[in-house]
Amino acid sequence: MSERGALRTRLQLLAREIAKFGAVGAIGFVVNAIVFNLCMHVAHLAVVRSGVIATAVAIATNYVGNRYWTYRHTDSGRRSRELMLFLLFSGIGLVIENGVLALSHYGFGYTSTVADNVAKNVVGLGLGTVFRFWSYRTWVFRALPAREAVQTAESFLGEAPQPYPYARNNSGS
Repeated sequence: MSERGALRTRLQLLAREIAKFGAVGAIGFVVNAIVFNLCMHVAHLAVVRSGVIATAVAIATNYVGNRYWTYRHTDSGRRSRELMLFLLFSGIGLVIENGVLALSHYGFGYTSTVADNVAKNVVGLGLGTVFRFWSYRTWVFRALPAREAVQTAESFLGEAPQPYPYARNNSGS
């Protein structure tokens, strides 16, 4: 495959990954916005507290979508490590997202419902999403190393071939 063809393939795979991540994120956005507004207007919770609760619910939704759809082909052998890193980076994203909300609401005095939603669900979520995409694909949902990917594929086909076709059989025959 030429260098240009390889680049095109990588860009197509990246575009597909971004599209899936975006679709999962869109569902998370809807969950986030609904929970945020319910917490503020029905439960009458404070703005940042509502934001943190909404983001936490969206994080749970997004983990399921990303693990079982966007990154289903990646290494899932160490789920506890993966979940720990997902929660760590999601927590940083939560701070980014709700930090923008707190700055807008308490720092700049923009306290209307529209201002709170724009600060949290447009500016804060946008910045948090860029960070999350980078951190998830870099640290959380890592691709299988090439050797393990080949072994996994071979295990579906039956017994894996010997590394060297003329390897000496030490069983005595």
